[in-house]
Amino acid sequence: MTRSFPENFLFGAATAAYQIEGAAFEDGRTASIWDAFSREPGAVIGAENGDVACDHYHRYPQDVALMKQLGLQTYRFSTSWSRVRPDGGAVNAAGVDFYERLVDELLSADILPWLTLYHWDMPQALQEAGGWTNRDTVDRFLEYAGTMHDALGDRVNVWTTLNEPWCSSFLSYTAGEHAPGHTSIAEGLLASHHLLLAHGKTVQELRGRDASLNLGITLNHTVADPADPQNPADIDAARRVDGQFNRWFLDPIYRGSYPADIVDDIRAVDADAVARFEAAVHDGDLETISQHIDTQGVNYYHGDLVSGTAPVEGPVSAEPETERVRRSPYPSSDDIHAVERALPRTAQNWEVQPEGLTRVLQRVWAEYAEPAGTVLYMTENGAAYDDVVVVEDGETRVHDADRTEFLRLHLGAVLDAAEAGVDVRGYFYWSLFDNFEWAWGYDKRFGIVRVDYDTQERILKDSGREYARIIGDRAL
Repeated sequence: MTRSFPENFLFGAATAAYQIEGAAFEDGRTASIWDAFSREPGAVIGAENGDVACDHYHRYPQDVALMKQLGLQTYRFSTSWSRVRPDGGAVNAAGVDFYERLVDELLSADILPWLTLYHWDMPQALQEAGGWTNRDTVDRFLEYAGTMHDALGDRVNVWTTLNEPWCSSFLSYTAGEHAPGHTSIAEGLLASHHLLLAHGKTVQELRGRDASLNLGITLNHTVADPADPQNPADIDAARRVDGQFNRWFLDPIYRGSYPADIVDDIRAVDADAVARFEAAVHDGDLETISQHIDTQGVNYYHGDLVSGTAPVEGPVSAEPETERVRRSPYPSSDDIHAVERALPRTAQNWEVQPEGLTRVLQRVWAEYAEPAGTVLYMTENGAAYDDVVVVEDGETRVHDADRTEFLRLHLGAVLDAAEAGVDVRGYFYWSLFDNFEWAWGYDKRFGIVRVDYDTQERILKDSGREYARIIGDRAL
């Protein structure tokens, strides 16, 4: 049965600056936290980095042409703080010029620019002063956001403050998996608050400059289910995962408060960390954080089945096998255990659970976005699979049946949510290109376009061909 998308539904694809641009130290750009972290022993699989990546900095015209060939209506990208304000200081005109040229190229191709200000690549110099644990970083971010609006405010209407602040706080300052690689509960809490404060202040600033802008944030979400719905320990484990992953960011943005049950959970584990966090939340901060947003981006990759009891067969892991010491990203992580279930898995060992996406959209819409008058967009959804590269009739083809099926299933899940009344107005596949996948390095490929990292050749995969067909037909 053919299923059609609403007339106002946008189809796009997403990338991030550090993952694709390369040109890490060209034209005035200085080191970001990922330039530094990727050089630490054991931080990234294969000791790889984003120095060259997809070389998008030099190849953006052909990349935009490829977007147009796919029929993309919109392109979600991030700007590099280290390129625009190296070391967090003075404006770098050459860095700003790159994004002006990129946006002009997109507009000439009739592709809507969807700009994200922060996708995890803070200038390393700011990290050396404390990074997101330092309240002063909020002001530095506001300066950077203002610079970007000065340059692009006449051409870019959609502005996303942050991508996945859960990752840039708890995965980065508590788990040690992402830059800067710290393993502190207190630092994760401080970083989460200062990130949200930077979001709120940026929304205030940009709305004050131009009330017509579409302003928002992108959050990553999971759906946490108890392994045994009758077991109080499993139910509590699911509550804590949901609270620390979803509600920790949703509640302050939409309701002006952090979830009290999660604060209490963390206090029971590390009272000193919570005391530092509470001291960092100044009068007026939560009012600033809970500024109205026009758009919320929803990122979803998989759900979580969790238990309060460790599985007999041992832990389930879907994390990169790097050598660095890590801990759980959840501050209150005691007795939270992932449970394996009979679902398909990606090359990263992530479960494929499209119905979880429908549930996430329904929950975020009903409990948060709809009461606030905020519209939802699927800003990331995708999967890593192993490609099959063949030459057929003299043409290189990339077969990726699993990714093609993943794409169709999750677009169907978005339609299920829309048909149930959720105002979800677009879908961005992650990612347009194979790229530098953070601690995974270049080991996993998410793209609908294959990148040969030796030659920088771009090859449209079967999944990309299918996505182009769906966009053209506006139907599954």
